[in-house]
Amino acid sequence: MLAICSLACGRRDSGAVTLKIWGFGREGEVLRQLLPEFERQHPDIHVRVQQIPWTAAHEKLLTAFVGDATPDVAQIGNTWIAEFVALGALAPLTADSADYFPGIWKTNVLEGTLYGVPWYVDTRVLFYRSDLIPKFPTLWTDWRETMQQVHHDHSAILLALNEWAGPIVLGMGVHAPFLTPDGLHGDFEEPHFRRAFAFYVDLFRSGLAPLNGALIANRYQSFANGEFDMTLSGPWDIGEFSRRLPASLQGKWMTAPMPAPDLPAPGMSLAGGSSLSIFRRSKNQAAARALIAYLSEPAVQVQFYTLTGDLPARESAWSDPVLDTNRYAAAFREQLRYVMPTPQVPEWEQIVTAVARYADEAVRGGMTEDQALVALDRDVDRMLEKRRWLVAHAR
Repeated sequence: MLAICSLACGRRDSGAVTLKIWGFGREGEVLRQLLPEFERQHPDIHVRVQQIPWTAAHEKLLTAFVGDATPDVAQIGNTWIAEFVALGALAPLTADSADYFPGIWKTNVLEGTLYGVPWYVDTRVLFYRSDLIPKFPTLWTDWRETMQQVHHDHSAILLALNEWAGPIVLGMGVHAPFLTPDGLHGDFEEPHFRRAFAFYVDLFRSGLAPLNGALIANRYQSFANGEFDMTLSGPWDIGEFSRRLPASLQGKWMTAPMPAPDLPAPGMSLAGGSSLSIFRRSKNQAAARALIAYLSEPAVQVQFYTLTGDLPARESAWSDPVLDTNRYAAAFREQLRYVMPTPQVPEWEQIVTAVARYADEAVRGGMTEDQALVALDRDVDRMLEKRRWLVAHAR
């Protein structure tokens, strides 16, 4: 629960507080449905919601900061936190981390200070044909052997070459650092990521993953048609697989945590999702903290899940029957205990774009694996050049 001072410290002389919150995509659409009870509990606070498409969210936040027009509270993707902290845009927060998945919580902490409270969580697991793979493997060697067994005249796994999640999640499995400890240079040539990168590239070169995965127009239909038997995806696909697969396949698919390269299992995966942050310039800090505390309550998080399918950040919320009895969500619950944050640098979005580009080059034979990793570290070093300059001058 957030530490909240008296609401009087954020109240104007008129008594009532109008609190502005920005939500993105589907989350922004349903946010209003969560607020009547909050306003009943806090009659002196009125919440005004602005819904923004995800495609415009990042630029909208930056523009609002530059123009001194930020909301009081905003939904912020976990990978954006570092960027907005670097700008000095976010207010420090105080909250108890005990009921949150530790890896997710870490995405909101920079240099020991909390800047966001996890609102919903996201990670990647494997969706697979359970009629063909009765027990999903837990180690990389067995996983690859299973893919080889189911691979005949079709692909074993769908991975899109234009997406960075594949090589990054595999890199997390071997605890690859991605960047040097100071966050100032790329470190993709080091042995851990090199191992994950080789595993990823081999899936395509051996024909286990299709080269044209990014071009598949309807992957649910392709899955149903038997064009592949597993894919790496997130919690939104629980609903999509349930709705879009034919009745003949219902009960014949399942989810599984990421296999591990070595024992112990499961492997690590991505700590994703969105958090709720307060902008430093907000004149309604106490009311904003009260709102975040309310939206973080386990019962409210369960209500949010039923509206959106977004997984709760509070572990206690998972004991609610709506989640506890959902067999497809069980793999996500287990995986969320084994997640790690991406490096907390503002340039991370650019970096993963380069990861996908050089993975594509290596897969298609335009570069060797060594050449691709050398070029990737070179490009990442260029992206981090300004950061090195700032650190050097700060010293």
